Amino acid sequence: MCADNPGSRVPRIAPLPEEEWDDVLKAVAATTGPLHVFTTLGRHRELFNAWIGFGSMMLLQGSLGARDRELAILRVAHQRGCDYEWGHHRRLGLEAGLTEREIAALRLDLEAHGWSEDDRMVLAAADELHAHGTVTDATWNALATRFGERELIELVMLVGQYHMLAFALNALRVQPDEEP
Repeated sequence: MCADNPGSRVPRIAPLPEEEWDDVLKAVAATTGPLHVFTTLGRHRELFNAWIGFGSMMLLQGSLGARDRELAILRVAHQRGCDYEWGHHRRLGLEAGLTEREIAALRLDLEAHGWSEDDRMVLAAADELHAHGTVTDATWNALATRFGERELIELVMLVGQYHMLAFALNALRVQPDEEP
């Protein structure tokens, strides 16, 4: 939740009513449902239209495997205290093969769970980017034994994208979506 008042998150900007959606937002909602992240950010059409392509590319067409992607995103959601991001990506993490125990461990220190080396290097990169805005040589070199240039670039961009999105979701106080 938003750090300033976790008990009462009144949205600062309400979602755009359906009758005001443009064709891009209609297409996104037809695929995902009318998620508040999209209907809120859709109030700035040009920015939304540019952002949705960027975010969708990494989520749906990226080079990283789904498990690596969701580990990084969930770690960011925890780091930024973004319950909205956490809620959506918890489900995607389970679909990507993460267990409930692993998802819970993403809220803990890395040493508190027996992560595989592959998982640990992804999480270390997310932690270092969060703490220092860069990745240490040791972590980079470990990642480079597993990933090519495209995946390395994508991992850094993915972590940055989800930090930025968490900032927006928290600052705008985007409300959780109702479960179907």
